[in-house]
Amino acid sequence: MADVLFVCVHNAGRSRMAEALFARAAGDRYATASAGTMPAERPHPEVVAALAEIGIDLPETPGRLLTPELADGAQRLISMGCNVEEACPATTTPMEDWALEDPKGKPMERVREIRDDIANRVDGLLAELDAAR
Repeated sequence: MADVLFVCVHNAGRSRMAEALFARAAGDRYATASAGTMPAERPHPEVVAALAEIGIDLPETPGRLLTPELADGAQRLISMGCNVEEACPATTTPMEDWALEDPKGKPMERVREIRDDIANRVDGLLAELDAAR
């Protein structure tokens, strides 16, 4: 069960970055996970490289399938900017959309910008969660 679940279509880029950045920033305060409606076989190589630059080792494991149970088990569900609502299992969990560009195939400079944008949003989300405690 995750406090925050990050979702996108392939669970190979934005959602994986968000999960890794959130886990590092939150420590043991909150649980997180990520998933996709059509999970990929592995994360995008540019995402793995961008996270490695800041000391995060992202395993090259397949994406996780977004199921109704996974979605309903989260306290917050955050879409990464893809239209997951159309493909998302029905859920009672509040959903918000961060409307982020897909890093797949982008130059590393752009992938770093997306990574840093996600890190800033994660910091804001953590501050919000901490204030609500």
